[in-house]
Amino acid sequence: MKKMIQNKVNDFLAKKSLCYDRIDRFLMFRMYEKYKNQLLLKPVIQIIGTNGKGSTGRFLTQLLENVGYSVGHYTSPHIFDFKERFYKNKDIVSDEELEQAHEQLEKIFKEELNKLSYFEYATFLAAVLFRECDYVIFEAGLGGEYDATSVFEKKMSIFTKIGFDHMQILGDSLEEIARTKLKVMSKKTLISSEQEEVVLQMAKKIAKLKNIDLIFASNFEGDYLSLIQNYIQKYNLPLYLKHNLILALNAFEILLSKEKIKAALAKLGRLNLKGRLEQLKPNLYIDVGHNVMAAAALRDQFMGEKIILVYNSYQDKDVFEILKTLKPIIDTIKIYKYVSIERKLISNEIYNIANILGIKCEEFNFLEKQKKTLVFGSFALVENFLKEWSDKK
Repeated sequence: MKKMIQNKVNDFLAKKSLCYDRIDRFLMFRMYEKYKNQLLLKPVIQIIGTNGKGSTGRFLTQLLENVGYSVGHYTSPHIFDFKERFYKNKDIVSDEELEQAHEQLEKIFKEELNKLSYFEYATFLAAVLFRECDYVIFEAGLGGEYDATSVFEKKMSIFTKIGFDHMQILGDSLEEIARTKLKVMSKKTLISSEQEEVVLQMAKKIAKLKNIDLIFASNFEGDYLSLIQNYIQKYNLPLYLKHNLILALNAFEILLSKEKIKAALAKLGRLNLKGRLEQLKPNLYIDVGHNVMAAAALRDQFMGEKIILVYNSYQDKDVFEILKTLKPIIDTIKIYKYVSIERKLISNEIYNIANILGIKCEEFNFLEKQKKTLVFGSFALVENFLKEWSDKK
């Protein structure tokens, strides 16, 4: 049964491109309008931003679960298995649940199912999988007016930090990127206060034009602050995860109440999400950040240390700025090479950039157990690295 399930879903996905520039950006809207009465999804909590969407959403999911609610959390991309994108009731969905959702989509869309892109298909799968949940949390892909997750009715919008990424699609300036993302804010919107001024001003402008209840995230005080600090110390959260936890707690307060925060925090375990500055061994960390903002967060976390950076990148990333940002903490860049079919890796260009920046750079061949190592880059890089090296001593 498991083999059949994997083949059915994977065969469908194998026909789909992951490249955003090959997708009809309006198809999702047309398809949703045609079939929404058969999907019957509750209003979603949509999380949009450049960084921190996954961890903010999972923190909020775990907090809501801790006070008795059924929650579905849709994230992207995945590291090992497609079904990692769908978390429901404290765990990743099963192969059987994924198969049943696929079959329901076949009944609803019929032959039109094949029109959907990879991400659109996954988003509609989430809509079917989470129909019975009390709360549904959707992480946007690129985020913004053309994002597949934006077609659904929203209970609340949550905006994490907005910065530069996917500029070939979202725009060349921070103002353009912010406008594209913020345009889809719902009637009740929570936004991280840690934004560039241009982002905050754009948020205020759009909120005023659309008569939106715009709430800026704030820190907690008193007993609440003590509970949060205890949790942060217990799990040794890096700075950016502290910020995302606070944002999730602000969202929890809006959805329920401040009084229930204590009960939710008391039961909150470790963040149940892979690849967010995850420590695999005493000297080995992985992080799926892949832009300048993520690089800055990691630089701040490891400031004062010198680490081995296992790295590679695609052409559309600002590699020069990423490595320039990380330079204060880099001992050596070790370029990790793996097979990438749809998107070209720029291994040779990284050597040139490292030379310009004055950073030692060489090809990755083995792990140095005695040196602190950070594997940093795309989900695909981390996936390939872990498949090859997770069982190595």
